[in-house]
Amino acid sequence: MTVVQQIATIGLCVLGTMLTRFLPFLIFSPAKSTPRYIQYLGQALPSAIFGMLVVYCLKDVSIVSGSHGLPELIAIICVTGLHLWKKQMLLSIAGGTICYMMLVQFVF
Repeated sequence: MTVVQQIATIGLCVLGTMLTRFLPFLIFSPAKSTPRYIQYLGQALPSAIFGMLVVYCLKDVSIVSGSHGLPELIAIICVTGLHLWKKQMLLSIAGGTICYMMLVQFVF
């Protein structure tokens, strides 16, 4: 990439990020209430996205070969247990990731 292309790429990334951050504040005035469908999306989408991430992460796990999906299953149990215990999302994600990486590197 030339320097001009690099600058253009960075500029477009900055513009795209700023647009997605500032556009809701420009569209929805604080004087009026937020539409019901936007409120619904704010409640429904986080769970849907986490569900989609779980499906995406587990789509290539084979239970008939290799480690038979045991590292993934143990990491899921670890994430679930940590979340039920502490109710902190970042701790659950970090703990599950560390558990999975340790299992894959040293056990399976």
